[in-house]
Amino acid sequence: MFKDYLEVKNYISENNIKIIDFKIVDMSGRWHHLTIPATRFNESILKDGIGFDASSYGFLKVEKSDMVFIPDISTSFIVPFSKIPTLTMIGNIYAIKENRERFEDDPRYLIEKAKKLLVDKNIADTALLGPEFEFYILDQVSVKNDINHMEVFIDSKQGEWNSSSLDSSNKGYTLRNSNCYHLDKPFDASSDFRDMVTLYLEENNIPIKYHHCENGGPGQVEIEVCHGDISEMADRTMKLKYILRSYAALQDKTVTFMPKPFVGECGSGFHIHIHLFKDGEPLFYDENGYSKLSKTALYAIGGILKHSPALMPFTNPSTNSYKRLIPGFEAPVSLCFATANRSAVIRIPDYATSPMEKRFEVRFPDATCNPYYAYSAVLMAVIDGIENEIDPVKEGFGPFDFNLYNLNDEQKSLIKALPTNPIEAADALENDHEFLLKGNVFSKNIIMSQINKIKKDYYKINEMPHPEEFKMYYNL
Repeated sequence: MFKDYLEVKNYISENNIKIIDFKIVDMSGRWHHLTIPATRFNESILKDGIGFDASSYGFLKVEKSDMVFIPDISTSFIVPFSKIPTLTMIGNIYAIKENRERFEDDPRYLIEKAKKLLVDKNIADTALLGPEFEFYILDQVSVKNDINHMEVFIDSKQGEWNSSSLDSSNKGYTLRNSNCYHLDKPFDASSDFRDMVTLYLEENNIPIKYHHCENGGPGQVEIEVCHGDISEMADRTMKLKYILRSYAALQDKTVTFMPKPFVGECGSGFHIHIHLFKDGEPLFYDENGYSKLSKTALYAIGGILKHSPALMPFTNPSTNSYKRLIPGFEAPVSLCFATANRSAVIRIPDYATSPMEKRFEVRFPDATCNPYYAYSAVLMAVIDGIENEIDPVKEGFGPFDFNLYNLNDEQKSLIKALPTNPIEAADALENDHEFLLKGNVFSKNIIMSQINKIKKDYYKINEMPHPEEFKMYYNL
């Protein structure tokens, strides 16, 4: 938004800005913030930064945890829902040494390094990403997990379970399970909500391609953003989630990107469309290639499919992630590629036919990820695939242009599968991470920290009794 300090100061004055809010992303992909009066914003902040406790972000140990962040004024945006006029900026993290030096594990720095490696390898100069955000807009969530009481209550007024409610608000527009794709009003009860959010997002430099109802009956929807530069898209991902949640709170709603909040219902994915360009020319198009894909595109696909299990600690980092990746709910389980096939890990959109539009879609990630780490990891797999000419056909990854959910057990055994739990994914990363270390993009510290976190989360959840176990085993 701004190029220099003077532009910021003039904007603050001309727009009566009273508050400056700084956003810093932690390793999990959650924003933290620190706020100052606009009168305290000065040029030294852009030079020396503001100190903070990096141990609380998961970056450093508590005994040596001082770091600084320096605002990136180009990321500035107006907070749409603040009662007081507020300007927000995203900060870059710096280590305190003799001079301010970028912290190697700062999520925003990782994506910068990945982009630089793409250019340094002379592969491309632009990586465009187009994520699809699937999520649920709900009315209530209540969680209790005491030693003698385990309960989660989630409610959506449109949930099928409310179809017989005697409440006067029930007008017969509850939704059937897994049957809501592109439904129109009045069944699309959150359409006005999404219209308003779309306007807020557009005003904050997040162009929206479209939004619509998704399959999930209790209020699942999707917002797809227009494609953009990989680093800018990571910032946009954080802003979109922040604006959505903030507006939901104002409307007495709650939004969740949790991959599988409902049993027996569609989960929420985070499909990522990718294409590369060099000197303005698309690199993924070939009139004579499979599905009009170039060899470069196929090698990129080969890199992602080869490294998919190792990517998942960054693209699917939650224990809940693996409850979405099951057959029958449009979530991929098979390591393969195909055209227009939503049961494959990588889908080539059949409708993207022009050279500038030609791309592929990675379907296994979900939005519990840190977008900076996830996007960087996917790009590193693309770079490795192109650099080493990993042919997905020769590797046995397809193309498989048929429904992979309908295969018998013998047929399924011939196709490689995604990890089915976090431990398998963590082990895959432990055994396959050299491609992430190229160009010092990822550090050993990030990789080991992610492996340890995923294992810790898994064992924590795995040791807890589940209510269904009482049904199955209490009276045995």
